[in-house]
Amino acid sequence: MAYNFPIIEDCLKCTFREHRLFCDLPSNALAKLQTIKATSVYPKGSMLCLEGQAARGIFVLCTGRAKLSTTSSEGKSIILRIAEPGEVLGLTATVSNTPYEATVETLEPSQANFIAQTDFTRFLLEYPDVGVKVTQQLTHNCKCAYNEIRSLGLSSSVPEKIAKLLLNWAEHPLDSPSRKQSAEISIRVTLTQEEIAQFTGTSRETVSRVLSDFKKKGWLRTKGATWSILNKGALENLVTT
Repeated sequence: MAYNFPIIEDCLKCTFREHRLFCDLPSNALAKLQTIKATSVYPKGSMLCLEGQAARGIFVLCTGRAKLSTTSSEGKSIILRIAEPGEVLGLTATVSNTPYEATVETLEPSQANFIAQTDFTRFLLEYPDVGVKVTQQLTHNCKCAYNEIRSLGLSSSVPEKIAKLLLNWAEHPLDSPSRKQSAEISIRVTLTQEEIAQFTGTSRETVSRVLSDFKKKGWLRTKGATWSILNKGALENLVTT
């Protein structure tokens, strides 16, 4: 065991695969996947893909989370989305044989399975079920992009953007013995205020001011990486689009 989570080396024995988009494959395809993937554990801050780099292959995120970001020629960065366990990273570039369109960096210690481009292409051609999963993953990526564009383009204020971000995170709350008896929603936030600013297209100072305002109003409480939404309704009232 590393970083307080078990390493999943055998895809056929993975207890999570039936609940994950790409990993829920027939046993014969999983057996083949087992022979072509390389399993690694990455510390926080590891770069799995670099924007503009020639595609080497895909990464299937098994444990942990990663951020996808892009940078302008002037050096301004924006976070496109946060990848969750079960997602395939670097997929578009690998399938289309183009450079990676985003930088992928782990937000916490993570496990990922790497599959080289040539091996993945053969895998895709040999097993039709894999093609279906690839289509579903690409559709998921497209929907995420639409949601981010909608959030950035149609939100009228920074508080609204941050409220939307908190509400999105609230869809995946931390398990807590008292959660059923309380309206409080606890979430795990490993992004820095600078990264939240990149996510919402604003400055770190503005993010700090908005979060402080939410705390003063009793809507939010933060303690390290554990944040608690105390008034979900108030945040929802900020969201107008």
